[in-house]
Amino acid sequence: MAKISEKITQLGWFYGSSLTATFTRKPLLVPATVKLNNPLFHFPRTQVLYRCCRAMSKTNGTLSSSRPVMVKENIDLTDKEKQIFDRLRAVLRHFSLETKLRVAGGWVRDKLLGKECYDIDIALDNMLGREFCEKVNEYLVASGEETQGVGVIQSNPDQSKHLETARMRLFDVWIDFVNLRSEDYCENSRIPTMQFGTAEQDAYRRDLTINSLFYNINTCSVEDLTGRGLEDLKSGKIVTPLPPKETFLDDPLRVLRAIRFSARFEFEMVEELKVAAADNDVKSAISDKISRERIGHEIDLMVSGNQPVKAMTYVSELGLLWVVFTPPENCDPSISKEHDKACVGYMDLAWRHMHGVGCSFSDEQRRLYLYASLLLPLRKTVYLDNKKKTVPVVNHIFRNSLKLKASDADDVMRLHSAAEKLLSLIPFVLSGDNMQTGEIPWETEVIDVDVSLKLRILLGLLVREIKDLWRAALMLSTLLYKNDSSVEGDLEKRGQVFTEVEREILKLGLDKVWEIKPLINGKDIIRLLELGKGGPVVSEWQRKLLQWQLAYPSGSVEECIDWMTRQAQLKQA
Repeated sequence: MAKISEKITQLGWFYGSSLTATFTRKPLLVPATVKLNNPLFHFPRTQVLYRCCRAMSKTNGTLSSSRPVMVKENIDLTDKEKQIFDRLRAVLRHFSLETKLRVAGGWVRDKLLGKECYDIDIALDNMLGREFCEKVNEYLVASGEETQGVGVIQSNPDQSKHLETARMRLFDVWIDFVNLRSEDYCENSRIPTMQFGTAEQDAYRRDLTINSLFYNINTCSVEDLTGRGLEDLKSGKIVTPLPPKETFLDDPLRVLRAIRFSARFEFEMVEELKVAAADNDVKSAISDKISRERIGHEIDLMVSGNQPVKAMTYVSELGLLWVVFTPPENCDPSISKEHDKACVGYMDLAWRHMHGVGCSFSDEQRRLYLYASLLLPLRKTVYLDNKKKTVPVVNHIFRNSLKLKASDADDVMRLHSAAEKLLSLIPFVLSGDNMQTGEIPWETEVIDVDVSLKLRILLGLLVREIKDLWRAALMLSTLLYKNDSSVEGDLEKRGQVFTEVEREILKLGLDKVWEIKPLINGKDIIRLLELGKGGPVVSEWQRKLLQWQLAYPSGSVEECIDWMTRQAQLKQA
């Protein structure tokens, strides 16, 4: 044991104190437990070290251990998958087809990792996907069953969509069918000439080795035609089958996919891949060759995934943040390199803050909260559009750079606005002091009520405006909140502030305040005040009556009418 420990130390794998590691794989032929000193990795890591304990990883500056990647020897099919594959083999037999059917990509990877996957892509070696789908329907007719609709997604080489894909439902599962391919590039052209290829050729043109595995439906076996897909899956490496720059220039979206899979599985991108991903030619190809919709979809998968901070950190470290979140040219204030660290830093803080206070967001709330935290440093940055109108840069990023839903841009900007307003109210909530008329922190006119009710009105207006995102806005505001705590105690202090303000909002009964219906509607206002018609005057009274309801939640319709009537008389006088 002493010799083993000494040898590992000589090789420079670890140094320090307090680690017990168990090795059960080669080069050690028998299981052995070795006590090592403080396990801080020296790079580069060796293949032997990877096989021995790749479970050691560094997270947020602290060392943590995880289980080695467990990869199954065989794929266990669900009953539904057995039905689908049996049906496909029946089609082959019925028409005496020699076609080889292979499930490709992520389904094979996930099944080997013991995860369920419902995204089945089938590669065919001698016919197009739509041709095979037609055969399936012919078989269904011959069997007296109902045919299925077939959708065809055309190839688009200009946007690196090289293959035509056919899609149909089998046993209530959508299946994609596509032909195996090989590529030939003509001189001075980046668009390949497509032709049928072998399974091996197809495997080598895929994005990553862990995604190049096939499940042969004909033989019910896993095929690793690059010779390293299974090994990279077991050792937790993100590697391209061909040289990475060549792979990325073929389809630059593969850079973002490599980052996403690296973060999702906590696998390591090899150094050659990282160098290629940061290459200026590859960056230009991402900007020029890939549709913004495809970029936005990949980023959305990262933000919605299990390791969004790690993914965005990789994007930033590879110099891709502003390639992806492309801002307009005339930003005010201008965006500098320091914004990279600030954006990712806020997202990291937001992620830890969310888990620290145990806030249970829905998937959509969490997604918007993380986008808002990432772009928090840009919340006051604007630009002039073609019509010389001042527009928030955040709006441009969502609508133009990522091509995400317009509502995403609106929601994130609403979160930023609400966070700023809540930030100004936090001192009053924490101190318990009444808010005087001159201390209202943003431009809004509050009705004349007792000073003790003004904070309730303003909190109610904010929660009503942001609706069920109010906790996300409050959490963002506590990220901006300044305190005198040390770095170690900073997050804990922010959590205490969040909890105290949240408790106050709940105590005031404002949690679902946006569901409160007005006691007096617009028609009643016109009738009671004899206004004759609607317009700005009615809108102004609706705003005042809402504030009255927030101030007096137990008030009756009669009391509300009485107050409105008296206020109208005072205004006339």
